[in-house]
Amino acid sequence: MLDATYCTRDLTTFCGLQHLGLTATGQHITDTRAVIECRVVEDDKFCHQCGAQGTARDTRIRRLSHASFGWRPTTLAIRVRRYRCATCKHVRVQDTSLAADPKAKISRGGLRWALKGIVCQHLSMARVAEGLGVSWNTANAAVLAEGQRVLISSPTRFDGVQVIGVVEHVWRHARYGDNYVTVIIDLTPGAAA
Repeated sequence: MLDATYCTRDLTTFCGLQHLGLTATGQHITDTRAVIECRVVEDDKFCHQCGAQGTARDTRIRRLSHASFGWRPTTLAIRVRRYRCATCKHVRVQDTSLAADPKAKISRGGLRWALKGIVCQHLSMARVAEGLGVSWNTANAAVLAEGQRVLISSPTRFDGVQVIGVVEHVWRHARYGDNYVTVIIDLTPGAAA
């Protein structure tokens, strides 16, 4: 390519952190794991209770599993500041809700990666959990909740559907009892998979 245009290296953009309200400040990469040190971009110093300006008290590290790079589990180590209001003495932490839900262990970027892996690339939940570096139960609960939010609860999920196909299947892996599944497929010509 003769007219290639390159820009300077930017770990924040490469890892997709700008959409999570984070900026990368460092990295530690080994053969088995990558850790990206981040900080919250938005410096929210004002108290949400009384509106006075708070002072930085200390920082803590919030660790989130993120989309793996090169099948190496990647962890975001987010430095989260705690502020203390001088007026009402209320202590609060920086808002990281763009990166993940309050008690989540996987970032929104990691959830998006996992959901694409399962839906588009037909990965198993075990492979997704391994790629995220979390347990199978943690990955399963988070991906099912994200799939419910993004795919099933979407009010526009049936827009453009004109033809559907229904397939029913019975598994008989044991002498007694059957397991049934019904699959509904969009067969609209030219529909994106």
